[in-house]
Amino acid sequence: MEHTTGCFYCDNCEPLFSLMTEICTLKASRVFLFRDQKNPGRCVVQYKDHKTELFQLTREERADFMDDVAAVAQAIWKLYGPQKINYATYGDGVPHLHVHVVPKTEGGVSWGGPFSDTLPKVYLSPEAEQAAVQALRTELTKQA
Repeated sequence: MEHTTGCFYCDNCEPLFSLMTEICTLKASRVFLFRDQKNPGRCVVQYKDHKTELFQLTREERADFMDDVAAVAQAIWKLYGPQKINYATYGDGVPHLHVHVVPKTEGGVSWGGPFSDTLPKVYLSPEAEQAAVQALRTELTKQA
């Protein structure tokens, strides 16, 4: 699909799918498995409509979105068993409201600091990626 709006989340175009694989749609968001799995289970929760800031959402929309973020974190927690989950919202380079949900393990990648996309990337085999997507989808469906 051609990149037309300037937002790869809204355009659903190749740059989006080169970085992540869609898992499912929740009440207020779409959920993706980040292809670079140096932090196993890392996901991105993208707000369903084009917004760039949390304050642009109504109180109800914000609550629904944060409920989705919490559901994804809980699914990651159950499936991957991290010691901590980090939540990151940036958007300077990708101006669409989204949260990186990044599991961290003590002694693991970036423990004690922010996650980094500058470290060497870790990609799963296509089969392992699909298994991770399916496991997260199944866990999120149980929570619904």
